[in-house]
Amino acid sequence: MGAGQSTSQAHPPPRGLHVLRVTPQSPASQANIEPFFDFVVGFEGDSFSSDNNINASELENIVESHEGRVLKLLVWSSKNQQTRVVPIIPSRTWSSSQNDIVADGNDDQPSLLGLSMRICEPESATENVWHVLDVIEGSPAESAGLVPMGDWILGWSGGVLSAENDFYDVVEAHVDKPLRVYVYSYDFDTLREVVLIPNRHWGGEGLLGCVFG
Repeated sequence: MGAGQSTSQAHPPPRGLHVLRVTPQSPASQANIEPFFDFVVGFEGDSFSSDNNINASELENIVESHEGRVLKLLVWSSKNQQTRVVPIIPSRTWSSSQNDIVADGNDDQPSLLGLSMRICEPESATENVWHVLDVIEGSPAESAGLVPMGDWILGWSGGVLSAENDFYDVVEAHVDKPLRVYVYSYDFDTLREVVLIPNRHWGGEGLLGCVFG
């Protein structure tokens, strides 16, 4: 099930629910909702974009009321600066063990959409991304498959990188531990999950052995 019509938008919506993660095989995955690039800004028949106080609880209630029925979400993409209509059928049958939820919080039931989201301002949500400029041979970055010049680190499993030094702090906190990051490939226009293991004993300088811009 894919998206419907799209409309261009000169400026990002003032508020939105930033999609941080899309669970494989979920309704959101089947609807081609993209993590990090997509923001849920409303639903057909109403729009959060005209209301600066976006209400995540309201959206959750609407999703629950449409369980098993088509719900047309309004989704703004930071990649093409367009809002599109995404038909999606909320359902719990796709997984009996998922604990993802519609928005931040805790829920013992499987997610109806398979989305993890947070309220944010789309205009500044993707400001802090890291361009991979160089990768040193034999480094943790090379082992993880990072591609110099073509790859951009958009965030990690804990969320987006909201400040300039966030990525360095996250790397320091994961020395000798797996660090899952989300990497966008400019060459192939794809988003993938990469596991880095920062360490000081790989034989070169730095924890990852790569240069970022």
